[in-house]
Amino acid sequence: MHALHASYAYPEVQMLIGGQWRKAAGDPVIDPSNGEIIGTVPRATERDLNDAINAAAAGFRAWKMTAPAKRAEIMLDAISLIRERVPEIAHAIALEQGKTMAQARAEVLRGCDLMTWDANEGKRLYGRVVPAEHGMRHTVIREPIGVIAAFTPWNFPMSSPARKVGGALAAGCSIILKAAEETPAGAMLLAKAFKDAGLPDGVLNVVYGDPAMISAHLIASPVVRGITFTGSTPVGKHLAGLAAKYMKPAILELGGHAPVVICEDADPEKAAIACIKGKLNNAGQVCVAPTRFFVHADVYEAFVEAMQRNGSQVRAGGAMDPDSDIGPVVNRRRFDAIDGLVKDAIERGATRVCGDEPAAGSGFVYPFTVLADVPDDARAMHEEPFGPLSLIVRVSDIDEAIARANSLPYGLAGYAFTTSAANAYKLSNELEVGNLAINHLVSAVSETPFGGVKESGYGREGGIEGLECYTHVKSISHLMDWA
Repeated sequence: MHALHASYAYPEVQMLIGGQWRKAAGDPVIDPSNGEIIGTVPRATERDLNDAINAAAAGFRAWKMTAPAKRAEIMLDAISLIRERVPEIAHAIALEQGKTMAQARAEVLRGCDLMTWDANEGKRLYGRVVPAEHGMRHTVIREPIGVIAAFTPWNFPMSSPARKVGGALAAGCSIILKAAEETPAGAMLLAKAFKDAGLPDGVLNVVYGDPAMISAHLIASPVVRGITFTGSTPVGKHLAGLAAKYMKPAILELGGHAPVVICEDADPEKAAIACIKGKLNNAGQVCVAPTRFFVHADVYEAFVEAMQRNGSQVRAGGAMDPDSDIGPVVNRRRFDAIDGLVKDAIERGATRVCGDEPAAGSGFVYPFTVLADVPDDARAMHEEPFGPLSLIVRVSDIDEAIARANSLPYGLAGYAFTTSAANAYKLSNELEVGNLAINHLVSAVSETPFGGVKESGYGREGGIEGLECYTHVKSISHLMDWA
């Protein structure tokens, strides 16, 4: 099995607490390409969590007093180790999550890019001096919040933890990372690189286990001073309530259902090819995946035809199959959820443009599927599919497209294709999203902030705004000649 990559066995997953690796009984890790058990993820006890809290408190005291340039040096050393280990890490996350090897390698490198920017930008978390009368000085400084409890999802086993670890450590915080049980190896291998690079004990801790128990225990601890979570809106609302109960700030990057507006002046062929490439990432299991396509009537037929012709060439298969364009979805629940949404939409009048019925006995592989003429009452138009499903809707003008795009409570990412400056201006002002990409499908890069509006969350990751979310502001007023 997986003969092309036999040199890399799936690693033994352990927790990292206070600089020490810790084993524990746990639950199976499943390879979604074939449904086989490939490892075990440990389950933290309350004692493990208390040890992690105490370690993170000690780690914060040391890390806060470490010069920003030294913090950056350690972080960059760890990132260099990760770059050297790309084949090993990519193999592990492809096995546990199901993305293709090419996408797994790209994820690891993207995580490195995110942390590299954070490490360097951490040296520029500037304060300011506020003008005052003679003998008085007002200064404003940014200080690290303290111990951070971070919760990451299964869809990006390495780069999602990298976002949170990079931001927190660059700002001077320590962190307890509760990584996803379905895909635990990415976070552990990330932490291993930091440990090998000489990160002080306790600055980065990694635990796994019962999400409800761990989140309740960590957020209630007076040692933990900030929360960051990436995941579904319902869970985000629950964690926001816990954070509010204990008066702790939270960064919440929650669900999306990304609209794509195809204007009448767009090239339907180029737009379709770009959208398909964007949807292939992680088999559509991305919170910013393009999903609801609102296409002007003038180019609707041409766009649907281009999606059918190009989309029919997408090959879905096992993660380790070099011919696969997309791998499987993560588990049976996700597979069944997507299939249910497709069947519901077709029953309500949607037309299947491409994507055959799923083949039996192929793990959790779901074919790349495009539906046209999708009615508003189809469940998929309101429930985020989180899989390789695209929904195409005809609109009469840009105002209708914007109104329908904004009709859901989500507002994470949005996309548009147009050559009109007037259309681009209108879309920029009126689409209710935290990130808008025009004529391409990259919603954010390392240098720019990423996050949502409405029920897609608050706070930002990436960019200077992302680092600032891990700090609080202190204002100091000093009367010089007091005696």
